[in-house]
Amino acid sequence: MDTHHVPTAAHGLPLEPGEKLLRGFQRFGRLSTAGGITLILMTVIALFWANSSWFEAYDYIFNEMEFHFGFGSWHLPHIHNLAYLINDALMAIFFLYVGLEIKRELLVGELRSVKRAALPVIAAMGGMLVPALIFAGINSTSDIANETMRGWGVPMATDIAFALGILTLMGARAPLALKVFLASLAIADDLGALIVIALFYTEELHMNYLLLAGGVVGLLATINVLRLRHPLFYLVPGIALWLFVLSSGIHATIAGVLLAATVPASARVNPQRFLKASRKALDHFETAGDDGSTPRESSEQRAAAFALKTNVNQILPPLHRMEHALGPWCAFWIIPIFALANAGLHLSGEIGKVATDPVTIGVFFGLFLGKPIGVIGACFFACKLNIAALPTGVTWRHIIGAGCLAGIGFTMALFIANLAYKTAPIHLDAAKLGILSASLVSTIAGLSILMTCKPCENAESHHEVDQDIPANKRTIKHAANTTASNDNFPQAKAG
Repeated sequence: MDTHHVPTAAHGLPLEPGEKLLRGFQRFGRLSTAGGITLILMTVIALFWANSSWFEAYDYIFNEMEFHFGFGSWHLPHIHNLAYLINDALMAIFFLYVGLEIKRELLVGELRSVKRAALPVIAAMGGMLVPALIFAGINSTSDIANETMRGWGVPMATDIAFALGILTLMGARAPLALKVFLASLAIADDLGALIVIALFYTEELHMNYLLLAGGVVGLLATINVLRLRHPLFYLVPGIALWLFVLSSGIHATIAGVLLAATVPASARVNPQRFLKASRKALDHFETAGDDGSTPRESSEQRAAAFALKTNVNQILPPLHRMEHALGPWCAFWIIPIFALANAGLHLSGEIGKVATDPVTIGVFFGLFLGKPIGVIGACFFACKLNIAALPTGVTWRHIIGAGCLAGIGFTMALFIANLAYKTAPIHLDAAKLGILSASLVSTIAGLSILMTCKPCENAESHHEVDQDIPANKRTIKHAANTTASNDNFPQAKAG
């Protein structure tokens, strides 16, 4: 989420000593490329660690050291080491975030209407189909096709953090409409990858746990219908849902997507009621401080501040609040930790064998060639058939550059590779080599093409604003109850 141009609550206030120390990190965190930079850094660390004299420590920490989480004699099933914990538990939180993004886009974003969604969805379908066909074509003729064909889903995925981070580096050469197109394409791509994981990378099903998981989903849907909006009403049953899905045979991360589908996406109150009650709270806060008191001494000011917090929670749907809360954790902790644990490709003496493995070749050409061919070709036919049209200000050269960037298939591609080749380390290394090399070449190709585009005349300004935000002072005769009660802040119908 790009929020670097949105004023923060503390804008213009004197910095505390601790804030001065963290100022650089805060500025970095507001950059739209921060998540991608962090991911690249952790990938480099993983590759360096895995190819240094400390490789045995890397392999032991993530793969060999036994790790069990439980109570007494009971422990989580299928969690045997730290890598399993990261891929099955931490990544479930990431998939919850992805599910929330998908739901938001389907309800209020670029995917909410057929007209807006047509081009990125069709492009995503082409960008999934062609890479899978290229991979299957290369591997179906190999002598070990029965071992390698399982990875056909690996080159289907686009890494949204990397792709958008690279696109942002283009500045005015990449119009806003192109960024929206690529983001929508990547989200539709994620949805397709989730379907592939659920349908084709499930080895065996345990119906008893599957039925229990279905019961929890029904409970979450009931909670949604009852308009219970506190995140705990969804997160606590969500833990049970994760446990049941983990035990059912379906990959546990699917639980995050199912949970996201049940989170309410409507505000409790409408904007007019929010403004009315919040203005009363601000006026009451101002009036209570006329004697020079501060919230530390004034219970009335504290009550007004808490009322404002309540009002904000009522105007922001739980979906947006949860997505906003999870975003930094996913960008700066979960995904970098996943990269550290999974991107450590050990380039040993068998690198020649790995480089010529049909999995490496299939993944590389699937991402580097299949992605742009699929994306550009699908866009071309969609426009020719008048199913969709290029966004305003976006040229075919932009689409070609974005199609190349779609070949950056890092996070989701590594995730599917771990599912496909978890019992075949040599092919897993081959998939990693194909993903990393194709992502690097795709980045260079995309940047080279977009650098030849003309800068947009009406490019957005992304300069950080440091000025104080002026607040309008008002005089109020009466400041009654400022909380969002049924009297002065009645509940709005959920939209």
